Amino acid sequence: MNSRIRIKDIAQMAGVSPGTVDRVLHNRGHVAPEVRAKVLQVVNDLGYQPNIMASRLASSARPVRIAALLPDPAADPFWRQPFDGIMSAAQAVAHYGVRVNIHYFDLFDPHSFSQSAQNLLEEYPDGAVVPPLFLLEATRFLDACHRKKIPYALFNTEIARKDESFVCYIGQDSYHSGMLAGKLLNFGIKPGETVLILHLEKEVSNALHLISKEQGFRDFFASIPDRGVRIAEQSFKDFDSPEKMEAYVADLLRKTPNLSGIFVTNSRAWRLAACIEKLRFPHIKMVGFDLIEPNVEFLHRNIIDFLINQNPMRQGYLSIVNLFNHLVLKKEVEQLQYLPLDIVVSENVDYYVKVTELADAVV
Repeated sequence: MNSRIRIKDIAQMAGVSPGTVDRVLHNRGHVAPEVRAKVLQVVNDLGYQPNIMASRLASSARPVRIAALLPDPAADPFWRQPFDGIMSAAQAVAHYGVRVNIHYFDLFDPHSFSQSAQNLLEEYPDGAVVPPLFLLEATRFLDACHRKKIPYALFNTEIARKDESFVCYIGQDSYHSGMLAGKLLNFGIKPGETVLILHLEKEVSNALHLISKEQGFRDFFASIPDRGVRIAEQSFKDFDSPEKMEAYVADLLRKTPNLSGIFVTNSRAWRLAACIEKLRFPHIKMVGFDLIEPNVEFLHRNIIDFLINQNPMRQGYLSIVNLFNHLVLKKEVEQLQYLPLDIVVSENVDYYVKVTELADAVV
């Protein structure tokens, strides 16, 4: 972009008035097709791009409205991070005339998701951001966005979409994160031992990202059949009750004496770690997700061995930024934006926590 090129320079080269150039650049008022083509040719030849910020601030058009669907961040420590990312991005784009409104839903209630989604649709925003946690309900919502021509960005959970309203997905490749978890656990177990896939979730069958992680984990061990590792899988819905969680873990350890590794498929590994520590059970290798405070504490104490960092704050931030690029800057956006699979252990966790805090301070 050549910032020294002025509208009057374009007007002079095209043989029209500066007002005509302004109408062409901002697509307002009547301009004869042949005149418009001549102006646009000069604009293209000079490599001129208008100052988007100045144009938005000078325009009388209504603000660009982005609506986000998000679980209440008070319900689970994980969701505070994408919330912070979304709010940081909202602040960064506010001076471009972009407004971000958040519609909250109950993390464990598909009906609440659907109700908040309906409220969002009735608002008829210019774009939407959503973590599609409930596959069935999210699919209905995204289909409605497509019918209403509302562009949308997904994060946290990838759902394959081919409609033109789909702008991008930002997050990890859940399948490969499951494979990585298998590889990490494989380092600490002996042939013939048992590893457990543990879903601490209310409704696994409707959570595509957990299913994908499980499949990746299983496929990793299927690729090394000579190890003879046995894989078990369980789901436990009452993880938010310390008493029920402890009783479940005690029974699990009693019934599975050769259990040597556990893969917790979401950010709740700390709930399992707290029970194992309290029961004073001999060390079991454990892999989980995300640098939330309780997970980091158990990583420091070597109860959790590995955390796979999903960068949830960056997911939220980039979701807004990519919609901004699509809606305001009219940029082409890469549809699949997979974030790195960061392997975090007790020796490097302080670095990752510090980097996250610095990002929170500057984004």
